[in-house]
Amino acid sequence: MVVVLDNQDILSRVCGTNDDNLKTLEAELGGKVFARGNEMRIEHSDEEAGARFKAVINGLVDAARFGESPSSEYVKALIGAVETAAPGCSPAARDPIRDAVIHIPNGFSRVYPRNKNQARYIQGMRACDVSFCIGPAGTGKTYLAVAEALRLVLSKKTRKLALTRPVVEAGESLGFLPGDIMQKINPYLRPLYDAMESLVPFEVIRRLEETRAIEIAPLAYMRGRSLNDSVIILDEAQNTTKEQMKMFLTRLGQGSRSIITGDTTQIDLPKRVDSGLIHAVSLLKDVEGIHFSYLHTADVVRNPLIKKIIQAYDNENQI
Repeated sequence: MVVVLDNQDILSRVCGTNDDNLKTLEAELGGKVFARGNEMRIEHSDEEAGARFKAVINGLVDAARFGESPSSEYVKALIGAVETAAPGCSPAARDPIRDAVIHIPNGFSRVYPRNKNQARYIQGMRACDVSFCIGPAGTGKTYLAVAEALRLVLSKKTRKLALTRPVVEAGESLGFLPGDIMQKINPYLRPLYDAMESLVPFEVIRRLEETRAIEIAPLAYMRGRSLNDSVIILDEAQNTTKEQMKMFLTRLGQGSRSIITGDTTQIDLPKRVDSGLIHAVSLLKDVEGIHFSYLHTADVVRNPLIKKIIQAYDNENQI
């Protein structure tokens, strides 16, 4: 399959720095990709791979014509869109990846949705004041929520970012951890810091903390507060009780929005205690102004092996 480009400047942008995009195409599609003059081609025995290659290159060319320099992450996003598109349908027509790009001021790089469900999740966060995302580990629930929240705060579209999690033990006891209560709680909140540190330099996070533009705290610390002009993320929401979920949802003040993420297959609550996330989804599914996104095993982006692990556990539960 050969694709002829308009000029070498477009070709250079499509290939990426040090031909990173070509390497990504080879890794994701298989075969060997070549670029010479103003032509790109792939050597592959599968005709469908050639058709996917052409569709992805056309998407990269469109981005380059708008002055963008597509990254390898964008290549992966386009491949995901192409693989889920209807026959004869372009990635843009089927899945508006570019419309859901998250550009964080002072961030390391743009964040691209890797599939159509992630793109819908981002669009839902932007369209609604309250959005839920339910899906298994590795699907980018927390990562995308933190990325979108940082975009809003660092572009000064909102005043504050509040991140919270319920502190629920998963087989270990807080009492066996050393230190005072905040030191005991810190490991539960660490994943939120990890997400931020992968998106922006540490100095940016420290500045936000110093100016109190960012706050990370256990869910219990949210009680009795009203947060205005803020974006509030509740992570691991499957471990909230019904009462905790109601308390969190009613913290929403003027000009604020809430993002709730959780995995209903990993509930660590005591037996006979209902999950506040499952209850909220059932109770609020028809409420106008609330968006629900669902990610699945096929949407796992953390590591290809994660899909196989989740599938193995799912298969065991079905026996």
